[in-house]
Parts: sequence; structure tokens; C-alpha cells
Amino acid sequence: MSMLPALVLASAEHHELVAPSVIFPLIAVGVFLLLGAVTWSYRDVAHRHADKGRTRGAGQGQGH
Repeated sequence: MSMLPALVLASAEHHELVAPSVIFPLIAVGVFLLLGAVTWSYRDVAHRHADKGRTRGAGQGQGH
């Protein structure tokens, strides 16, 4: 069992990141802001189209 820590330490290689570590959280914040803007753009869509949905099936027995 004493060889396991030695093998783990020997196999561990250190690689440089492709960008500084500050960049990754900034990318995540940017993605979340973009997704939030897309979500915000769909606000109140149901109320804008509510009258179109009611008149489509009126008088034909397809009321929902």
C-alpha cells in the first residue's frame, strides 16, 4: 500500500492553463448575463398573445 502515494505523486503532471484563472469566472458571468437577457426578452409574452388564443377556437366547440 505504500507504493500508491508514490505512484500518484509520480503520475501527477502540472500543465499551464490556456488563460489566467481570472478569465474563467468572467466567462461564466458573461454566459449567465447572456442567458438572463434572453430570458428577460420573453417576459409578458403570454399576455401579448392572450387574445389570439381565445378567438381561434371560438364557436367551434374547441374551448380549452
